[in-house]
Amino acid sequence: MGFSEKALGSNRILFLILVCFVLIEISTGLGFGGNDPLKMILEDSESQFAFSSRSQGVYSSGAMEADEWQMVEKKGNQFMVNGQPFYVNGFNTYWLMVFAADQSTRGKVTEVFQQASSVGLTVCRTWAFNDGQWRALQKSPSVYDEEIFQMVLNRINTITNVTYKEDPTIFAWELMNEPRCPSDPSGDILQEWIEEMAVYVKSVDPKHLVEIGLEGFYGPSTPNRVQFNPNTYAQQVGTDFIRNHLVLGVDFASVHIYADSWISQEISDAHLPFIISWMEAHIEDAQKYLNMPVLFSEFGVSTKDPGYNSTFRDTLFKTVYRTLLNSTKKGGSGGGSLLWQLFPDGTDYMDDGYALVLSRSPSTSNIISLHSTRVAIFNSLCTWNCHWGCKKQHPLEAFLSTDDA
Repeated sequence: MGFSEKALGSNRILFLILVCFVLIEISTGLGFGGNDPLKMILEDSESQFAFSSRSQGVYSSGAMEADEWQMVEKKGNQFMVNGQPFYVNGFNTYWLMVFAADQSTRGKVTEVFQQASSVGLTVCRTWAFNDGQWRALQKSPSVYDEEIFQMVLNRINTITNVTYKEDPTIFAWELMNEPRCPSDPSGDILQEWIEEMAVYVKSVDPKHLVEIGLEGFYGPSTPNRVQFNPNTYAQQVGTDFIRNHLVLGVDFASVHIYADSWISQEISDAHLPFIISWMEAHIEDAQKYLNMPVLFSEFGVSTKDPGYNSTFRDTLFKTVYRTLLNSTKKGGSGGGSLLWQLFPDGTDYMDDGYALVLSRSPSTSNIISLHSTRVAIFNSLCTWNCHWGCKKQHPLEAFLSTDDA
């Protein structure tokens, strides 16, 4: 699934894939694309922290050879790669499959990865499935194509000659994006589906991590936690954060952050305290009850919101990153975040309001780059046997301070 090194410089990117799609090669060497199912998270597999000159120039590290890169694992409440913690700073680009399948837009795929790499982003989450169309996973409501599912997990990447289920470039599989079942507020229907699907995916591919794709709403099993939900409706959509993530076969938790959708569309000072409490509650629960990392796999703010300004977006990004770093410094369960969503120039017609074009957003780009550098340093400082709580004073500690983040 690699881009050429010429295309990406010193970075190579890994994939996390949802469990439902067919992938095809494209001439740039990207081992996915086409009009088929799945969701993928990409990760920089050549180096955990070999960034471009935009990465603040704090330090550099030799690139990890491709054959040295191992599967991303979960050990306790942390992601691990090659025996070291792996904290994620990444992004969403749902449109990669569609653009990669069209010769006229294919170059935008390479372009967005080059830009992401330039600010040190290491993981990309993307769609790779069709719904009700050609070679669709879901051919019609509640009717699924088992052949499509099997083709994805067992497909051989013709660039690397490695099956997807054996490929360390794949970070993890996601079962579904933002599953809900409001017809059953008890959550039993969705719980049964998660139990069935997680074990099934693991039976086909036991090596990769699996996550659900939840928004993070607390449900009936934890009445003492529903206070952290953004509104009362969130408790009625059939999801249950802690109960759902205790399912056998689920390796890490997922949470989304959309204060402008859940609290009020108009930009408000109330958004930021909610984001902090929402994140801290899930980080605490992931550590205390789930013993797994939690990935905040979507966050952002829409430029279409009344009262929006770029300063607020920068503050929101800083808030998310600061909260994660506070967890990271204590060896907590905050595994990382994926901003929603990154676009290259010339794709304004695809903008849902949340699009971030790095070339037009220098202040936000600098915030992302700084966080990438800090995350990379944390990834390099300690092995699993040395939690942050026991680390000695380090010369870079002042730089790792989040006061200016």
